[in-house]
Amino acid sequence: MTTTAASPGISQTASALRRLYFVRFAFAIIWAGVTIATAKEIGPLAVALFVLYPLFDVGAAIYDLRSSRATGSSTLLYVNIAVSLVTAVGVGVAGASGIPAALRVWGAWAVVAGLVQLIVGLTRRKMGGQWPMIISGGISVLAGGSFIAGASADNPSLTSAAGYAIPGAIFFLIAAIRLGRAAKGN
Repeated sequence: MTTTAASPGISQTASALRRLYFVRFAFAIIWAGVTIATAKEIGPLAVALFVLYPLFDVGAAIYDLRSSRATGSSTLLYVNIAVSLVTAVGVGVAGASGIPAALRVWGAWAVVAGLVQLIVGLTRRKMGGQWPMIISGGISVLAGGSFIAGASADNPSLTSAAGYAIPGAIFFLIAAIRLGRAAKGN
């Protein structure tokens, strides 16, 4: 029986991504809990929470970019950074117009960020642990479309948009666990 050890670059990248995914899991779970509990109406706290999430995504993408230069996904990570920054500003501005406007901005971000996540996951398949990211990216695209559509409902709610973070968190946790082998160089 032969085994192939992962290259040191892949092992280091997998280890860094594993740490990032664990942090993203914890952040998303805490953010969703606080947001679901407090965002029944669109007020300053709800807007701040909905601005915070894409800003956290910016920080995560910057960490990812610095950690994974060898994976060849830097252009998409720069796209994600730009889109998330625009989203943070957009949600802040849209919050003054009400829930429908905020949901439309949030939904557009979920679609674009989901596409980026899906494509980056596909390019990193050889590393392992990326199927949860691929699936999560696809779900994000669909969820974003539902937020955009839901903005036109009679009584739109931020709760579903906040709940969106929970499946994403679970996928980050699964990916972090699955990256364990690659991080050890196996």
